[in-house]
Amino acid sequence: MSRFVTRELSGWGNYPVQTCHVLRPEKLHELSEIVAAPAQPSYISRGLGRAYGDAALNEGAGVVLHERLDRMLDFDPATGVLDCEGGVSFADIIETFLPRGWFLPVSPGTRFVTVGGAIASDLHGKNHHHDGSISCFILDLDLLTGTGETLQCSREQNVDAFWATVGAMGLTGAILRARLQLRRVQSAYVTVDFHKAANLDEALESFAAGDESYRYSVAWIDCLAGGASLGRSVLMRGDHTPASDLPAALREDPLHIRARGKRSVPLYAPSFVLGPRSVRLFNAAFYRRHRNTRRVVTYDSFFYPLDSVHGWNRLYGKRGFLQYQMVIPPDAGRAGLVELLEKLSASRRASFLAVLKTFGVQGDGLLSFPRKGYTLALDLPNTGPDVLEFLRELDQVVLRHGGRVYLAKDACTTPESFAAMYPNLSRFRQIKRRLDPMNRFNSSLARRLQIVEGP
Repeated sequence: MSRFVTRELSGWGNYPVQTCHVLRPEKLHELSEIVAAPAQPSYISRGLGRAYGDAALNEGAGVVLHERLDRMLDFDPATGVLDCEGGVSFADIIETFLPRGWFLPVSPGTRFVTVGGAIASDLHGKNHHHDGSISCFILDLDLLTGTGETLQCSREQNVDAFWATVGAMGLTGAILRARLQLRRVQSAYVTVDFHKAANLDEALESFAAGDESYRYSVAWIDCLAGGASLGRSVLMRGDHTPASDLPAALREDPLHIRARGKRSVPLYAPSFVLGPRSVRLFNAAFYRRHRNTRRVVTYDSFFYPLDSVHGWNRLYGKRGFLQYQMVIPPDAGRAGLVELLEKLSASRRASFLAVLKTFGVQGDGLLSFPRKGYTLALDLPNTGPDVLEFLRELDQVVLRHGGRVYLAKDACTTPESFAAMYPNLSRFRQIKRRLDPMNRFNSSLARRLQIVEGP
């Protein structure tokens, strides 16, 4: 069995940084031995480290890396169902199956996530309003529980364990394998309509009037703009391009694109690089250069614009940054978003990456984040305790408007706020106690939010 290595770990935001005892098993059967062994008080699974806060950290205890547990087990070319281990990455799925005419059914803003991590966060993408989250496309999964038992979970079998696992950030056990329904596509391109919205009201009106016509919908939003320009945005909405709609030069090989050149941020940048002044200038330039137009773009430039910059998280400096994502239900959406944006604008806290989307119908995951409404995602440089306090103030705005925050991006929410945001917490704890009575699966996030009772 692999040996533990003590390492300093963080999420993608490089905050917080914690000392964990890391193991990297080579085979699935090793996981059962690890969980049963008393070497560590608890364990949490970790994929490619793209959660932002402390969800994949376990300070002073065990972290199990799934990066070697990444075998594709079976694929049905007629239906597009992929059977794979939990450590398979979205990048590998695209590389293997896009040339065959299959794409991911749901994807976040990076391809460097694992299937297990996607299920554990009930990952959503630009198409939640149309298709829902990743759990809508998971046919079944194998879950290693804290008792050492492996359960096959689905909508028909071990149903409560399935819906407790979806969105629970690895706290019900380790996801060993899953069957995922892929989406058939004709090309590696996306046809996108770009629309500039002068303020938040215009953006929300555009979402309401047009989202049902698009599979994918997202808006870049300027969180430093105020006054009449509060919430000015660039909406980007589209769908996979049929091969027949491609320019003639691309029709010969519609499922192939030329690889983009890779750039890199080799060192941590000084704090002023993404300070308020530079972000304000960037926002003005970004808004100005976009036009209301339709363009055919490559899938990677639409879904993964930052993946071409290796180590882009270093732009925030050694202290890192905090991602913050919330959702507010539609009836309170405008009022809640206005209050949040006004607080951001008044604080002069610069969010270089700010994204606004609409969510569709809420799924059945007990701790799943998406629910019908508007979701806003921000990133704020880590300036110390003041930014944590500011984000807790945003939590109170979200709570007043009936919303909640995303566990995969949280680093500062309090147990009281979390319990108020997630009404199914009590039911989750009941199932967790049955699956894992000794709390063998635990994390820094679970202890901070008191999701898991006991040590």
